[in-house]
Amino acid sequence: QNRMLSLLTASSLGFAPIAPLPASGVHARLSQPVMETEEDLKVLASKLNPAVGYWNPTPLVDMEFWGQSQEATIGFLRQAEIKHGRVAMAAFVGFCLQANGFHWPWACTLEGLSFGDISAAGGPAAQWDALPTNAKFQILGFVGFLEWWGENSYALAQSGEKHYMRGGKPGFYPSFNKGNIPHPVPLELFDPFGLQSKMTPEQKEKSLLAEINNGRLAMIGVMGLICVSKGLIVPGLDGVKIEAYTGQYMAPFAASDNLPFIADMLKVNLGL
Repeated sequence: QNRMLSLLTASSLGFAPIAPLPASGVHARLSQPVMETEEDLKVLASKLNPAVGYWNPTPLVDMEFWGQSQEATIGFLRQAEIKHGRVAMAAFVGFCLQANGFHWPWACTLEGLSFGDISAAGGPAAQWDALPTNAKFQILGFVGFLEWWGENSYALAQSGEKHYMRGGKPGFYPSFNKGNIPHPVPLELFDPFGLQSKMTPEQKEKSLLAEINNGRLAMIGVMGLICVSKGLIVPGLDGVKIEAYTGQYMAPFAASDNLPFIADMLKVNLGL
């Protein structure tokens, strides 16, 4: 954590209004590769849940994805868990809000279609189906940009980090403003209000452990809500009233989108 604080300081100095640094200065801002091993996962597991500890029922940690090293594979798995956990936390909160009729009070299209109209379509998944096709493309395109920026080696380097399969910190998301985006971005995707900059290294470590645990619970929770909406029995959610969804969760587009091949794809029963 002390190393990360020093890197953030060095990164900010690198963008101060002074004479440009030589090429060697740029490399000095980059964090030194720290590849996690299986032993590091065991230590992390004991901190996350001392009662369970390290439990690995799959051979994923022992594999070498795409011909990379075991350490690079561990970096990929750690990044995947943190990212899926963050998405699941947002999805769980969003599912609960949408299922209870919460929505923005204004129009979502220039034609006058309101978020209230979308909310009236049914549960969260039915609301997605009710979105105009162009709105779906905008959302998917924005998510695609965020994914590309987070994987971009240049953007990571400008924030003093490396790719998570090259020794970078799993879960790290590069700054928009340090990446020379043509216009300023008021809020960063990660830590938009700068709260972490005021935390001690011990507080940051505790916060990261809580984020991983909460993400794991959220992944279980959102899948439970999805299963209930499909009429399945989920222990602990028997009394929860969730509007049934007759569409397919695995299909990002519906027949109403009137796109090529969509009608044929929807004929495939994917179970959800």
